[in-house]
Amino acid sequence: MDSWDDYVRRSDTATFFHLSSWKTVLERAFGHRTHFLCVQENSDIVGILPLAEIKSVLFGHSLASLPFCVYGGVVADNDEVANALRKTASDLSDTLKVGALELRNREVSETGWPVKDLYFTFRKGIDPSDEVNLKAIPNRQRAMVRKGIKEGLVSEWTQSTDRFFRVYAESVKNLGTPVFSRKYLRILKEKFKDDCSVLMITHEGRDVAGVMNFYFRDEVIPYYGGSIAEARHIKGVNHFMYWELMRLSAAQGYRLFDFGRSKAGTGPYSFKKNFGFEPSPLPYEYYLATSDAVPDVNPLNPKYQTMIKIWGKLPLPVANFVGPFLARSLG
Repeated sequence: MDSWDDYVRRSDTATFFHLSSWKTVLERAFGHRTHFLCVQENSDIVGILPLAEIKSVLFGHSLASLPFCVYGGVVADNDEVANALRKTASDLSDTLKVGALELRNREVSETGWPVKDLYFTFRKGIDPSDEVNLKAIPNRQRAMVRKGIKEGLVSEWTQSTDRFFRVYAESVKNLGTPVFSRKYLRILKEKFKDDCSVLMITHEGRDVAGVMNFYFRDEVIPYYGGSIAEARHIKGVNHFMYWELMRLSAAQGYRLFDFGRSKAGTGPYSFKKNFGFEPSPLPYEYYLATSDAVPDVNPLNPKYQTMIKIWGKLPLPVANFVGPFLARSLG
């Protein structure tokens, strides 16, 4: 799908999550059926809409652009092409009899479809200068970065997704969330190659935190990050980790730091805002095929609170074994 990716890379509104490799990732890692739609004129692509279907006994049947991705939706050269893609997607939703079609837009559209005001993204330019970037971090968070340095924290790149998984799995389990499989991380690294990296944070030779990152144009996107419970007793672990990623990325020539999405009122939302990033709403929109209301599958939904509390108390080996069967439906 070289022509697809050529179109993505030259379109101003496309994102890392529109790349064709997500088709393979979602099919191989989770077994999800994909529908990558495109419009061509004179053999040239003029619009795309990547979609994937999720069927779950617990969470229903849905179609999204794209599961496991923070951004998605239509990319098109003009309104006519965009409308054609939305029409095809909504017709496909009716044919498949899904509950709803979700388009994870980064910008507001004019469709009039219902929009969920839940997620915000945090994006900011970074300077080639470490001094400039460090001063851009508010005082209290900057002090935490320095405390992390004094604690003797060290960052290092690794090619091992298994090494990262050991830290990440413990982190999400402690938050009450099922972890996806090791296979998913391996496929991400395999398909995206140099556009996917893992930065580990060690303390006295032991891994205490890590973050998997994506790269697109001049952007670095820290995507999956976490730390072990022991890291709570070490000052500034997360602050140091994201500072190191910012510092190293700036040295590599990246000029935009995309801190990803967070839900308002959560710890990650506050962390990113306090780190000097301003939130921008993500206007995810929905076409309701068989559902009467916009789906609400997220940890803030009160009906999932008991499940989250129980999950957080599971032994890690049990959570790692059972988690992937649930996580594949939580895209």
